[in-house]
Amino acid sequence: MSAIPTRMVVHALVREDGTVAGEELYEVAALLGMTDQQVRLCVKRLVTEGRFTVEGRGRRAVLRLAGTEPGAAPALVPEVEFVRHAYRQDRGLEPWDGFWHAFAFAVPESTRAARDSLRDALTGLGAAPVQGGLYVTPNAIGPYIRAHAADLDLSEALTCLSTRDLSVGGTCDPRALAERLWPLPEIAERYGELRALAERPAEPGPAAGLAHAVALAAAFSAAMLPDPLLPPELLPQPWPGATARAAASEAWARLGAAASAEGPRLFRLYGEALA
Repeated sequence: MSAIPTRMVVHALVREDGTVAGEELYEVAALLGMTDQQVRLCVKRLVTEGRFTVEGRGRRAVLRLAGTEPGAAPALVPEVEFVRHAYRQDRGLEPWDGFWHAFAFAVPESTRAARDSLRDALTGLGAAPVQGGLYVTPNAIGPYIRAHAADLDLSEALTCLSTRDLSVGGTCDPRALAERLWPLPEIAERYGELRALAERPAEPGPAAGLAHAVALAAAFSAAMLPDPLLPPELLPQPWPGATARAAASEAWARLGAAASAEGPRLFRLYGEALA
């Protein structure tokens, strides 16, 4: 819990009307191991950056969300589309068609920033590097990558192909390839932490429930964001990701039912993502 960024706590406690109650913020932050000084400095930075305005001081303050520009808030919920895809995979509704999707590009040093952006898009969507400028994934992410390459004016530099016949360093078995190309033990460990937190009952009291919700949101993002969402056919079974996501869904239902009607919009955002 102590690793949760203070600004994430602030954003997590934003209510539907765009406000954060100072008393609630300080109480929840304390339960997450943060000092009042940490909170004061974080609020000051957020106001200086134009993310929030503030009325009053300290615990009596009311923060009001002001920043709407891209990147104004930490990622409280991973992309809804991919969260729903993960849960569909868990239910066996997204079977793998056996195709590997490969992407290759050669971009000169003069357009390094664009090259790095394309690479980040590929890895962010779960593609694994095979060798210099060549990435592969079992998921059909081609439309996303081609659109991103077009935005970067790199369409001419991008090559896309799909195949059922993939061999990397002599490895061709699909499950063995998944073990070779992706850090499955590290991903499984993150999901183990998520499951442990999701199955742990929240302490009694409204602030404790909110603190547990913030910690759960942080753990969910920490597990989901680096997950390439490989098809179940390529993963060890039972896969910790599926069991952890099921536990997280149940935990959100419990926390949401216990939260007040004026609680943070975090519950609505997760409710929509897990629907």
